[in-house]
Amino acid sequence: MDPKLLDILACPSCKGPLRHDRPESRLVCSAEALAYPIVDGIPHLLLQEAQPFDQETVDHGE
Repeated sequence: MDPKLLDILACPSCKGPLRHDRPESRLVCSAEALAYPIVDGIPHLLLQEAQPFDQETVDHGE
């Protein structure tokens, strides 16, 4: 994912920053513990598509 794009994207729930979880092909919001899928290179930033995740299982080293 283009770093410039990642800089302007925000979590639709809290408007906070998102982090690219490359191995899982998703964008994650640590504040809300939500993950948004990236499908065919396109982030799906819809609340109804967000999945909760366990923050301890996410690799914090990008």
